[in-house]
Amino acid sequence: MLLKLKRTPGIYLVGFMAAGKTTVGRLLAYELGWHFSDLDEEIQSTQGASIAEIFDQRGEEEFRRIEHEHVRKYIREIERGKPMVLALGGGAFVQELNRGLLIESGVPIWLDCPFERVRDRLNGSSDRPLARDSEKLAELYEQRRASYAQADYRIAIECDDPAQVVAAILKLPIF
Repeated sequence: MLLKLKRTPGIYLVGFMAAGKTTVGRLLAYELGWHFSDLDEEIQSTQGASIAEIFDQRGEEEFRRIEHEHVRKYIREIERGKPMVLALGGGAFVQELNRGLLIESGVPIWLDCPFERVRDRLNGSSDRPLARDSEKLAELYEQRRASYAQADYRIAIECDDPAQVVAAILKLPIF
């Protein structure tokens, strides 16, 4: 599929944890014939530790620093002409420094998943440090929405079929 993005060939999937960024991102990249990367998976691979372990042992501030370095690395790859779909962690786009870089260097797309669906998908998950307290999870969900809304596009997640979400993305006026 030959595409003409309005900016650098980078699509950044943003949204709350369990919104489906990785699943949708892999399928979207496949459909486009682009590279796919998952920011959290990359961090875990390079750090030799899970996100939860990094949070617990080094703290959120250190995790955000590592995350920012990886965002910059991916942007450099995209700017060098490597078309990529990048699934961001739930907090990456919330960080103002990351958000500015991502908006300038590609097309951020918000996968807006209703909280009830997020909660169901996270049910019993212990590997997400910010999801351990259900009350705080709901507060965090609401707090982050304003940041996510700064993405170029919003796709409402109304079902659990990633192919429908990818089809909606492919209809956006960015190609």
